[in-house]
Amino acid sequence: METPPSTDAAAGGERFPGGRPNIILILADDLGFSDVGCFGSEIDTPNIDSLAKDGVRFTQMYNCARCCPSRASLLTGMYPHQAGIGHMVYDANVGPAYQGYLRKDVQTIAELLKGPPCEHSIYETAMFGKWHVGSEYPPDASDLWVQQTMGDEKHPTPGQKGFDHFYGTLGGGGSYYQPPSLVLNNRVIAKDLLSKDYYYTDAINDEACKFLKAKSTRSTREDERPFFIYLSHVAPHWPLHAPQDEIDKYEERYSCGWDEVRKQRHARLIEQKIIPSGWTCSPRDEFSPPWEDESVNRQWEAKRMAVYAAQVRRGTNVNKSSEQKNIYLILHSNST
Repeated sequence: METPPSTDAAAGGERFPGGRPNIILILADDLGFSDVGCFGSEIDTPNIDSLAKDGVRFTQMYNCARCCPSRASLLTGMYPHQAGIGHMVYDANVGPAYQGYLRKDVQTIAELLKGPPCEHSIYETAMFGKWHVGSEYPPDASDLWVQQTMGDEKHPTPGQKGFDHFYGTLGGGGSYYQPPSLVLNNRVIAKDLLSKDYYYTDAINDEACKFLKAKSTRSTREDERPFFIYLSHVAPHWPLHAPQDEIDKYEERYSCGWDEVRKQRHARLIEQKIIPSGWTCSPRDEFSPPWEDESVNRQWEAKRMAVYAAQVRRGTNVNKSSEQKNIYLILHSNST
């Protein structure tokens, strides 16, 4: 899904008569095709749905089926093997295509938007969230190990790949309450410094909003540059962690079971003209039994769906209002 920039920004160059657009790229992790309201979901995503009304919803989109290869392609515009992450973020010892981290000779979109290093940068670049394209960071690694390892030859950081600002995690996943490898720019954030009500999804969104607010109040020539924000969520990737108040909203919604949910989503996708009316619903996954046969774990499975829905809702809570104009916003998922 994308929302095009407005045309009332200050005058720019000939190639950009409305001024160079500000760009916000939002990446969800393992979000399903029909997991947001504007794509047929029963999950409440009002802000994304509102943005979609004035934007473009893609009905055919490709990714690389898994987390880090998709992220490598999205960041570089290359096939994941060309970028160095042909499989996952470990070194398979079969050459640079499977080295497990971004290659030095492949530039990211952040590096390209900044322009040549010897010149005044064109864009100000910021990343908030999950990196996962710079080798492995074990979830149980100590803060000291992360601090000493990040930035070496096999562990490139966002700052080394074109981002002026970074708040997020370097590894692939973990607790939403005490996320491993949490970093602010080039410094590890100790887990014992996090508040009791800390929630990673909220922190990512909050840091992005702080950046936007600060950007709108600056007045120097350096700060008049357009910006590129890469808002890279972990949600709704495992583990299933969500605030209880969000979970409560969905406690009863999934008691009907996954078969009925799939049926309703399929109908809404047709109603919204996302898919043709002649398309039938895809077969149920072979490892998922009919809901009527799921008698032993039915309550637990319904609760899992409720927590997942809460993660999606919280992660898509993007505020439409902004003092910044001429914003080009794109929402994408890395594996579905």
